[in-house]
Amino acid sequence: MREIDVAVIGAGPSGLFAAYYAGFRGLSVTVIDALPEPGGQVTAMYPEKLIHDIAGIPAIKGRDLVANLVTQAAPFDPEYRLGVRAEKLSHVDGRVVLGLSNGEQLDCGAVIITGGLGSFSPRPLPAAESFSGTGIVYFVPRLADLAGQDVLIVGGGDSAFDWAAALQPLARSVTLVHRREKFRAHAASVARVQELPVRIVVNAEVTRLHGETEVTGADIVVRGEEPETIPVDCVVAALGFTADLGPIAEWGIDLQRRNILVDSSMATNLPRVFAAGDITEYPGKVRLIATGFGEAATAVNNAAVVIDPSAHLFPGHSSDGT
Repeated sequence: MREIDVAVIGAGPSGLFAAYYAGFRGLSVTVIDALPEPGGQVTAMYPEKLIHDIAGIPAIKGRDLVANLVTQAAPFDPEYRLGVRAEKLSHVDGRVVLGLSNGEQLDCGAVIITGGLGSFSPRPLPAAESFSGTGIVYFVPRLADLAGQDVLIVGGGDSAFDWAAALQPLARSVTLVHRREKFRAHAASVARVQELPVRIVVNAEVTRLHGETEVTGADIVVRGEEPETIPVDCVVAALGFTADLGPIAEWGIDLQRRNILVDSSMATNLPRVFAAGDITEYPGKVRLIATGFGEAATAVNNAAVVIDPSAHLFPGHSSDGT
């Protein structure tokens, strides 16, 4: 059994910042994530999307934000357990023991859960169920892969409109189909796409995909009208995703729906177990990456005092020594 100061469950932005901040406080850290690379949902779902709500950074791609966070933590040598799940949690001699899916056990001074929405999977596109070929994606890891293609985006949320805006300059054509007339996306995102040469079809569904080994076309049916077949090289199904807390839900942590209830110190109801980021819930909670960074620092500072009662809650500013 390995002994560490802090285990961070979740390698998204909040978890990576927690790893940096714990290292800044002189704590040893292991970061655990079921995904095979750091970044969480940012890496898996919108690595090419521009993020605008990071203080001091007008805009940054998701992939670049993750790379910067990993670089920021690197001087403190956090260990990463990627492609590994935290499955069991128990308390032994006043400390926390984590059992991992790879058989490893960690003896932790504290645990900080930054698992976003837990493990997640995209909602399927019904028309794709009977199609055995390729060309259907739920995320776009590299925009350049769709350059020069006829792209069909299905959905009406922020992701759908973000992909439409990002792909329009590269693709041969972009068509966005939504089953309703009203969109879930932010009004500014909708307005931006409406000004671009993107075809937006509302009150419509994609009923069939054409092609054998690859998508070549799709049938779009507007309510009350005959089907229209359009050429398609790639379908981006931006229909949202379902989340699952997995083993965390069985640990005895107080939950509200799928979110972990925390107090102002980011502590859960379990001793030495904290949480930060989108997975948390408390009165007035706002789910932003920027909020998660502050919660991660709060969790680390309070965990540091639990690990060593002689430590100060506030260690000073990172710039104090310069």
